[in-house]
Amino acid sequence: MKKNIFIITLLFLTTTLVTSQEKETPPEGSNPKGFTLPKKDVVKLDNGLTLVMIPYGSIPKSTIRVSIETGNIHEKENEIWLSDLMADLLEEGSTTLNAKQIADKMAGMGGNLNIGVSPHHTSLNCSVLYEFTPDALALISDVVKNPAWPASELDRLKNNMKRNLTVQLSRPQAQASKEFFANLYPNHPYGNIYPTEEILNSFTIEDVKKFYAENIGAKRTTVYVAGKFDKDRVIETVKTSFSDMVSGPEPNYPTAQENTEVIAKIIDRPEAPQSTIYYGLPVADPSSEDHIALSITNSLLGGSFGSRITSNIREDKGYTYSPRSTLNNNYKSSLWFEVADVTTEHTGASLDEINKEIRRLQNEAPSKEELDGIKNYESGIFVLRNSTPGGIINQLEFLDMHELDDSYLVNRVKNIHAVTPEQVQEMTKKYINPEKMTLVIVGDKNKVQQQVQEIVKTKSLKQ
Repeated sequence: MKKNIFIITLLFLTTTLVTSQEKETPPEGSNPKGFTLPKKDVVKLDNGLTLVMIPYGSIPKSTIRVSIETGNIHEKENEIWLSDLMADLLEEGSTTLNAKQIADKMAGMGGNLNIGVSPHHTSLNCSVLYEFTPDALALISDVVKNPAWPASELDRLKNNMKRNLTVQLSRPQAQASKEFFANLYPNHPYGNIYPTEEILNSFTIEDVKKFYAENIGAKRTTVYVAGKFDKDRVIETVKTSFSDMVSGPEPNYPTAQENTEVIAKIIDRPEAPQSTIYYGLPVADPSSEDHIALSITNSLLGGSFGSRITSNIREDKGYTYSPRSTLNNNYKSSLWFEVADVTTEHTGASLDEINKEIRRLQNEAPSKEELDGIKNYESGIFVLRNSTPGGIINQLEFLDMHELDDSYLVNRVKNIHAVTPEQVQEMTKKYINPEKMTLVIVGDKNKVQQQVQEIVKTKSLKQ
């Protein structure tokens, strides 16, 4: 009797649970929303400087970025990180205000000033309470136009850079990336990621001043202001504060010519429990009509957590914890590559599975359901990234760098959802060819060399 009651109760609970689960199944998602680019106002000064204003949101703050089209891309072979040293010295103050005075003034406006360098830009950034927007612009103009270049700080800053260099190059991913980019961009600053200590030691204040004079100027400068601000006061302040900035050189990013020699290289790390893999090749850059379809292909293949390569070598095989592929977008040049830290004994097997997933996508288009999930993810991420003033500035800076018009942003969600399974297959065939990939591995050479040799039979294996 007790057994019968137990069975009846269990059946009731199971039925109730199933019914409850059916009722709680979330409804199908709505159609993805497109991205609307906020109205922007553009003012051009006589010296060549551009002001871009984007009213956005209701939070009483403005985000300011003074973006100058120079950075590591303009460094010579013996100047690697010279632009970074220039930015560090800019943070030390102007001829009228030292670093502490600048920090105090910015704090009084509800923000702080950050100066950074990327391959393509030197940027001065802050977010302040909206009523202080003109004051912040005037302060930034003083920093960028009248740097103090304090020689007393040079050794300290160079020592900081040397410590940073040592720490970074102690990591296998930095070692692999250094060799990978050097092989693909042998005659371009894109291939010069890390300096030597000798290069850093050689830098003088005169080197910094020379780099500044040759690369900083109004013609390469765009002032972005996004958020809440008084438009008329911003225009007046920018004209007053930046109109006497020297015009300087014309914008000019040297175009890279990628290396077409295909190699495989092992950097020995004896007794390493993992192998760090960089595996990729040149593909279409953002100015290409293929780029959006290629970005979706990347997301499906290895560029998202639910991607095929990640599911294979992380979830199914357990060879690695955090593999990823990426589209590395530079000026008129892009690379696709997979990065993974895999267990040493499965180095060759990991490469084999990566190649299998590439071949599978070349030979068979993905299902509509799988592709729809990737497209929803990519369009959602795109809209989220543009939900802040800083995000919008990032996108406008991207357009300027790649010489694209606003339609690239406005139509991006629509164009993402227009990508077909057949296009993904076509992009994989057209661009992602394992036979043309450069491979760099940092790992225990004695344990991985034979594994790798069996996978990359068509490549020359360099030591």
